[in-house]
Amino acid sequence: MSKKIRRVPVVLDAGEIKDLPPEDIRMILRGADELIFTGGRNMLAKLLKGSKDKKILEYKLNECPAYGYYHNLKLNDISKCVDWMIEKDYLRIRYDYRLPLLVFSEQGWEIEKETFAEELYQRFCLDVKEKHARVIFELKEVNRQVVLRVLDKIEAEGTDEFLACLEAWRRMEVKKVAARITDVETTIKKRTNLSE
Repeated sequence: MSKKIRRVPVVLDAGEIKDLPPEDIRMILRGADELIFTGGRNMLAKLLKGSKDKKILEYKLNECPAYGYYHNLKLNDISKCVDWMIEKDYLRIRYDYRLPLLVFSEQGWEIEKETFAEELYQRFCLDVKEKHARVIFELKEVNRQVVLRVLDKIEAEGTDEFLACLEAWRRMEVKKVAARITDVETTIKKRTNLSE
């Protein structure tokens, strides 16, 4: 006879929090992105605090842009912010066996997708400026929706200086992404020719 699985209970407590500023919402979601289906509320609160917890350092969560965002708050207050995010359906709890793990809601994912795409776009721009192709190697591991948003941003704002980096990226990508990169390159070339 099999044992019944006892799930770890989740009791949300947003305390007195009625609202969070948009920047706080973005940073909490950015931190959560590192933990989706691998970590829970407590780990997210520690990441946002800037904790030196062994697991935070072991999983290199201290490299996340949201690490230490709430360094000036107590862990208990940060946990209330995380719980507010769950109550307002930016984040959700899903169980993996008995452990409650974080996942994005649709609205939470839409915000994080845009935040992460902008972060990667800014890093891509820096690579172009410094003539180093670093971020393109990381993009292979990034969600396809985010990658396509990065390409949208490059298409809208990119100049002919972006072409060498785009070409290097296109050669190492799967067909669908490579085709989109080709479209972006074409748009940039047309825009460059029109401005001459």
